[in-house]
Amino acid sequence: MNPLNHVAIIMDGNGRWGLKYKNSRNAGHKVGLKTVEKIIKETIRQKINFLTLYAFSTENWKRPKKEINYLFNLLESFLIKRIDQLHAQNIKIKIIGIKNFSKKLNNLLINAEKKTFKNKTLQINLALNYGSKKELINAIKKLNKNKKKINEININKYLQTNGIPDPEILIRTGNTNRLSNFLLWQLAYTEIFFEKKLWPDFTEDDFKKIIKKFKIIKRNFGNI
Repeated sequence: MNPLNHVAIIMDGNGRWGLKYKNSRNAGHKVGLKTVEKIIKETIRQKINFLTLYAFSTENWKRPKKEINYLFNLLESFLIKRIDQLHAQNIKIKIIGIKNFSKKLNNLLINAEKKTFKNKTLQINLALNYGSKKELINAIKKLNKNKKKINEININKYLQTNGIPDPEILIRTGNTNRLSNFLLWQLAYTEIFFEKKLWPDFTEDDFKKIIKKFKIIKRNFGNI
């Protein structure tokens, strides 16, 4: 049975779900947040230590301003209402990406990280304004600035995921089979599961089925 320490998820399909069932992309984002809460609970039940959620990419700024504003308002509301509950559950919040949002949202994100810093049950890495190519470029720039040798160990030290084990599983919902500039370095040997369901339709049972499949996969890491 393969050990499982870290699951990463590209939560794709909220907007399409909203248009299909509610005639509103924003309605899909709201329902998608409920799926996030369910998967967090199941992650804890499965005793998985790290959960990385791709919430907003560097490319998502191309979306309509109204939708972007709704997403950030939804995140602000979630942090205000839920951070104490997450803290009580011993959940740690870490932001990967560049905190380049409103002063209010930046402060909420910083406070969430500070408040939950010592928590141990589960670490949720929230990828916000995150792009893997930019992360790698910034890491190499820092290596050069600090006159460090360019090798795998040193690159890992300067990534935003420093100290976080690479994911064993990547799940992408929404019937789209690509990585979309997400954790390109960290996913080198990750088992990838593309799920046809849109994110709001993804359930705890779907999650458990993927974990079950992963546990029996023969992982060679270049060996035979």
